[in-house]
Amino acid sequence: MQINKLRGKELDQLFKSILSLKDLEECYRFFDDLCTINEIQSLSQRLDVARMLREGNTYHKIESETGASTATISRVKRCLNFGNDTYEMVLERLKEQDSKKEEE
Repeated sequence: MQINKLRGKELDQLFKSILSLKDLEECYRFFDDLCTINEIQSLSQRLDVARMLREGNTYHKIESETGASTATISRVKRCLNFGNDTYEMVLERLKEQDSKKEEE
């Protein structure tokens, strides 16, 4: 796990800050202050690429729908196949949340 190389009080502070956010609006405000628009878009693009790969979409379709480069798609696919399984975990949780909202 590469993140172990980065571990330290600064990264702990960042992650604890993110975990302290109470709702979507606080997330928008925090990330607007923390990151550039391009950085936020890159992060959200990677998650969208992971979702599309998980759904079985081709690189061409993912590239055309998200604007992601083949290098980004390959990186995300490598994480899906050999990473920490967190894309799967998060995407499954999002799917469950969406299902609960539809039931309400």
